[in-house]
Amino acid sequence: MSWRMPAETEPHACTWMAWPSSGYTLGETDADAEEARDTWATVARAVAHFEPVRMVVDPSALAVARDRLGSDVELLEAPLDDAWMRDIGPTFVVGPDDLGSDRLGAVDWVFNGWGAQAWARWEHDALVGRLVAQWAGATLVPSELVNEGGGIHVDGAGTVLVTSTVQLDPGRNPGWTREQVESELRRTLGVGEVVWLERGLTRDYEEFGTRGHVDIVATMPAPGTVLVHEQPDERHPDHALRHRFPEGWTVIALRAPERLVDEHGPVDHSYVNHLVCNGGVVACTFDDPRDAEALEVLAAAYPGRRVVGVDARPLFARGGGIHCITQQQPAVASGGRS
Repeated sequence: MSWRMPAETEPHACTWMAWPSSGYTLGETDADAEEARDTWATVARAVAHFEPVRMVVDPSALAVARDRLGSDVELLEAPLDDAWMRDIGPTFVVGPDDLGSDRLGAVDWVFNGWGAQAWARWEHDALVGRLVAQWAGATLVPSELVNEGGGIHVDGAGTVLVTSTVQLDPGRNPGWTREQVESELRRTLGVGEVVWLERGLTRDYEEFGTRGHVDIVATMPAPGTVLVHEQPDERHPDHALRHRFPEGWTVIALRAPERLVDEHGPVDHSYVNHLVCNGGVVACTFDDPRDAEALEVLAAAYPGRRVVGVDARPLFARGGGIHCITQQQPAVASGGRS
């Protein structure tokens, strides 16, 4: 079977999410928990304006999720450790069946808590990829690579972006070479070119970070075009980051918000961490003077789509953004590409 991961800009059947129900994501206080639930629900409703949303919910939180989400979102029950669906869920792919029509597949990466981080728990989350694949009616594509959906971005035409500190992380894939990683990405995603970025944003290497996920650094709105997080302020450590892309690519800067620090140090607030939906883009905002500029850049990068901003500060305070809590399932059309 020859699989291909469609670009995020291609039609979706739905978007998958997971409801926050425990751990650091829910927080230590009632106020923290309310903030998490409100933010996840706001993102779900924003996405639901464009396409169906399917939410995996821990049994302990089913009543709360029903109350917050109402009938706008389909709920599916399964034990959870955390709520970052981009990383714990499968990566959806498509491939031809015996009759030449498209068939839905789901790559089930090994998940080990972002490189076996000391605070992470993944007993239940490690099984979510297989469960979601089953609910989606997808053919399971097993992989021995420890990887997360936030660690890859594809253009749907044969190119994938990754970072050296994720796929080659000793806590994820000890002993794997760059060539072995590339071979597995080609097998599972149908890519021909693997573009390696050296590292992610500085904050992402702290306690609750992912050690360099690419989906807050760069994404490809179209083949040969890349949107890149740019920190223009030399007082921030990310100002020194320089990324190499193939010659001839169009590089479009998404300037970071003006806010540089919070109580924990330099922030990793990034407009790159958006979700492309059917007819829309759900984007991170930060109550920042650069929000309007970023939304304009995104509107130009995705012509014909309505760009909607959601305050993502509560997500980034927990270690991620809108793209991190969502995972698109491509629409499968008979007789051709999805």
